[in-house]
Amino acid sequence: MPPRSSRPRGEGRSLQHRVGRGYGRWAPPQPDAARLSAEDRGSRGGRGGGVAPGSGVRAGPRAAVAAAASTTFRAGLHREPRSTLAAALGAPTAVAAPAMGEEDYYLELCERPVQFEKANPVNCVFFDEANKQVFAVRSGGATGVVVKGPDDRNPISFRMDDKGEVKCIKFSLENKILAVQRTSKTVTKNANILGFCWTSSTEIVFITDQGIEFYQVLPEKRSLKLLKSHNLNVNWYMYCPESAVILLSTTVLENVLQPFHFRAGTMSKLPKFEIELPAAPKSTKPSLSERDIAMATVYGQLYVLFLRHHSRTSNSTGAEVVLYHLPREGACKKMHILKLNRTGKFALNVVDNLVVVHHQDTETSVIFDIKLRGEFDGSVTFHHPVLPARSIQPYQIPIAGPAAVTSQSPVPCKLYSSSWIVFQPDIIISASQGYLWNLQVKLEPIVNLLPDKGRLMDFLLQRKECKMVILSVCSQMLSESDRASLPVIATVFDKLNHEYKKYLDAEQSYAMAVEAGQSRSSPLLKRPVRTQAVLDQSDVYTHVLSAFVEKKEMPHKFVIAVLMEYIRSLNQFQIAVQHYLHELVIKTLVQHNLFYMLHQFLQYHVLSDSKPLACLLLSLESFYPPAHQLSLDMLKRLSTANDEIVEVLLSKHQVLAALRFIRGIGGHDNISARKFLDAAKQTEDNMLFYTIFRFFEQRNQRLRGSPNFTPGEHCEEHVAFFKQIFGDQALMRPTTF
Repeated sequence: MPPRSSRPRGEGRSLQHRVGRGYGRWAPPQPDAARLSAEDRGSRGGRGGGVAPGSGVRAGPRAAVAAAASTTFRAGLHREPRSTLAAALGAPTAVAAPAMGEEDYYLELCERPVQFEKANPVNCVFFDEANKQVFAVRSGGATGVVVKGPDDRNPISFRMDDKGEVKCIKFSLENKILAVQRTSKTVTKNANILGFCWTSSTEIVFITDQGIEFYQVLPEKRSLKLLKSHNLNVNWYMYCPESAVILLSTTVLENVLQPFHFRAGTMSKLPKFEIELPAAPKSTKPSLSERDIAMATVYGQLYVLFLRHHSRTSNSTGAEVVLYHLPREGACKKMHILKLNRTGKFALNVVDNLVVVHHQDTETSVIFDIKLRGEFDGSVTFHHPVLPARSIQPYQIPIAGPAAVTSQSPVPCKLYSSSWIVFQPDIIISASQGYLWNLQVKLEPIVNLLPDKGRLMDFLLQRKECKMVILSVCSQMLSESDRASLPVIATVFDKLNHEYKKYLDAEQSYAMAVEAGQSRSSPLLKRPVRTQAVLDQSDVYTHVLSAFVEKKEMPHKFVIAVLMEYIRSLNQFQIAVQHYLHELVIKTLVQHNLFYMLHQFLQYHVLSDSKPLACLLLSLESFYPPAHQLSLDMLKRLSTANDEIVEVLLSKHQVLAALRFIRGIGGHDNISARKFLDAAKQTEDNMLFYTIFRFFEQRNQRLRGSPNFTPGEHCEEHVAFFKQIFGDQALMRPTTF
């Protein structure tokens, strides 16, 4: 996995040269004689380029532009394909990891890799980190160039004139312009070009050993326009396309890094910083090797990762990865140190915001999560691997060929091969086999490898595809075989609801901003994205709690305690509890005849008042008679449920109680006479009907000056019934003055 090769300054190496000549191997520990040979230090550049037999194109400043077609910009530039943290060493002595089941592997290669023509003497293979494209260049392009990327459904194919060796080949962003490098000095007079980077579809940066030059490409004129340049001695460079930042290595020790940021036609010089080199024996002079440096975005922040080896004479327990935070504004600062606790040959990837460190000697990998709590010494946080070291899951390479041949068994892929080449953030390439993989993290095996449920939840909540795994963890900790303690369960619920509350608050803030019209004045205002870490009450109810309460073998007290812990957690974060959770609690209490507990929960407002809950209590009256009064008390406390209280009382034939209630709140002048007369008649209590009928006659007299009902009240049926029972003379007569 080589970010750098042993070659004279300015000479590129394609992927197969690095494989064939030992350039595709791993970053070794620095020996006691830490000073590298002059040849090995010769040129530190290199990714995205390569070497093929032949000579350069015609010389002259910017001359290559004139030779470009309208859609192709061919510049005499170069940049060797490099992978982070690799070096040229002898064959490693690998210690095979013990055989494991599929559930033990938490890293895997993607199922559908990009397959390209293997590197061979005729076919040169290049990789462009910005577009994540593999270029297969046959015979210098004369017999064809095939370009493939992870997201490309159809590969790009074309031919070029063979004008000599191809050192580097890259498309601009959006594949609009092609740049081909054949020599080290075509566009410069005295400087050696270390490489080039496309920062947009029409903007390109040249890095030389004497500085950096930023150009706009004018394809219609076949020319370049200098936008900005900066002179300084450069040893090697590194580019992070995701953040559009280029690092230049300067000074004799090569450990002073000068970053530049590119955006919308501008080049900004950021504050330079120094990488702290490990102690070396007095007889040697330390220097910073490009192979020990990587740039990657972790949790939205750009970091420079430095693999720091220690000499055998030091007291250190092993190598470590130092993370320097590189902000857009302000100085770069050392923030995290990842303790590897071993020495040997390493390579780095960043997957799903996790730093993955591969160790070739043992053919295993470990992962680090800088969001998890570490050991803070006042300035730097020290982290240890989240999980025990494990190999990447074994991978089978299918046999290509006719149908008769494809029936053969797949060939096992040699993992942690010395020919592997690693690119950021998550790419592994085998040029000798013709495969490009994306490295992936498997969350399911991690559940059983990380016994601390709180730490496990902190880890899972930061992953992209975490929802179903988290729900399975919750179900698992409530199972009979792996039941967690209540404090642990409470901790898990609190962590879930912390994320839930953050999302609800963000949604509320966004809604208020939109309502206030800020979305028009602030184009940066965006609706918060709901990630899989946001598990709402319906998720937990549907996938965890509803099945949990049905388990017959589970002690009912434990079931109720778990339900109440979840409700407590919601209340703690001031999240309104949905009625179906209260319903689940009440049904569980009733199922086990725990009415005294139900009464206490309601009396002390452990279960929040709501109309649905009050109605549920009413339905329990036949099992628990006090539930009726508990329901009415709850409705009264709500103060917005007056109509519901009246309906409840009428349904229970408590017509007088309903009338007293409505008079008590001053609403008796607006109620429906027919509704109350219907309810009174259904009781078959004639005296009750007489009382209710007389009340509304008196109301009519008071409001309209006549006891008679209006046609709009539709009470003719009840007037006839009153006459039938009590006679015409019992009707009130209008008061006359």
